[in-house]
Amino acid sequence: MIHWLQKETGGLLVLCGLAIAVLLVLIIRVKLEPFIALLISGLLLGLAAGLPVSKLVGTALKSGDSILETGFGGILGHIAVIIGLGTVLGAILEASGGAEVLTRKLLSTFGERGAPVAMGLAGLIFGIPVFFDIGIFVLAPLVYVAARRGGRSLVLYALPLLAGLSMTHAFLPPHPGPVAIAGLLGVDMGWIIVMGLACGLPAFAVAGILWPTWIGKRVMVEVPADFVAAEPDEDHRPVSLGLVGAIIGIPLLLILGATFSNVWAPKSAVTPYLTFLGNPSIALTIAVLLAFWLLGIRRGMTGTELAALTGASLKPIGMILLVVGAGAFFGKVISATGVGAALAGTLKSAGLPTIVLAYLISCGLRLAQGSATVAIVTTGGIVAPLVAADGLSQPRIALVACAIAAGSIIASHVNDGGFWIVSRYFNMSVKDTLKTWTVLETILSVVGFAMAGLLSLVL
Repeated sequence: MIHWLQKETGGLLVLCGLAIAVLLVLIIRVKLEPFIALLISGLLLGLAAGLPVSKLVGTALKSGDSILETGFGGILGHIAVIIGLGTVLGAILEASGGAEVLTRKLLSTFGERGAPVAMGLAGLIFGIPVFFDIGIFVLAPLVYVAARRGGRSLVLYALPLLAGLSMTHAFLPPHPGPVAIAGLLGVDMGWIIVMGLACGLPAFAVAGILWPTWIGKRVMVEVPADFVAAEPDEDHRPVSLGLVGAIIGIPLLLILGATFSNVWAPKSAVTPYLTFLGNPSIALTIAVLLAFWLLGIRRGMTGTELAALTGASLKPIGMILLVVGAGAFFGKVISATGVGAALAGTLKSAGLPTIVLAYLISCGLRLAQGSATVAIVTTGGIVAPLVAADGLSQPRIALVACAIAAGSIIASHVNDGGFWIVSRYFNMSVKDTLKTWTVLETILSVVGFAMAGLLSLVL
């Protein structure tokens, strides 16, 4: 029996299934923090599969090459700097009033009837440098203003904003999910940006424009009188809209420049310079330094204030990094036990494409435990050996990453913290949140995956 579990394909798949079941029980029933649950599940899987203790956790004298340390360290070395810098950049843009300037400009450009589209674009643009929940906290008051002026359901204005924030959070760096899956699958960040936009923008158009237009007429939600809906403050000097756009766009352009210079002109004299500047950590460092100077110091902020803002913004990302690190460890255990190779053989005989499997696993994990990050890093660990075995090109690996990202946001419901943030901030009952937000996330997921699948057929 033990030999069958540790050596045979069927036994290895059973062990993997049991490990995922233990993970879900620890998160859902025991209410254990996800990073601890991932750590425990990975250790149990490794021991059950017969991995030597010295290989799994090292020895008392040497542990640097153990699966535990290389699993955590390998991925955190790739993502920690990127996520940290992206978080700081978002905090400076928020504190400078960049989000408010951007949103008000869009609202004035599109007019009263086009206000829902303006809110969607605000979420799409401002969602690149800030986390999903921060985007809601900052932009919700402007949604209230637009809804009051328009006299229509709050749903019509809130859902486009939410679609923009959710799409960028799921598909584009420097958000934790896309950055983590890029590291787990070994794909260049530039391709993640290109394919994330190719899959995410059509999904946003359907979920953030078409769906709110239809459901906004059928679910009426008022803006409560006690909701803060501040009108423009004329006492402070607004930040330049062009400056906000440039600071958001500079790191993206640098990363893309590095990617395509290595594809189209690898031997060019400028390629080494573009490669350096386009490294995600370098590109984001440049953007943060520009933001410090142009949005902070030049507008009266002191070094002490900037340091305090930076420190406060970085506090919430500790748990995110721990979850990603533990998920990478869990995935490395799966690879070391031979489960990945066994799964690859089973799928090849069944004829199921890796991109479809990646999406289905990610969907299942998302539905079961609610966290998109846990769904992404766990799925990435499971399918990484399959991607390696398939010998896919960088663009196609990026599409697998997009499929995983799409699966990680499907059907947000009561086990997802984002569900309750949306319900609270936009005055919706549980029933109305399920009818609006949950369906929106499902549309984003399905259309995003459909685009990834279609593009994988032609690349």
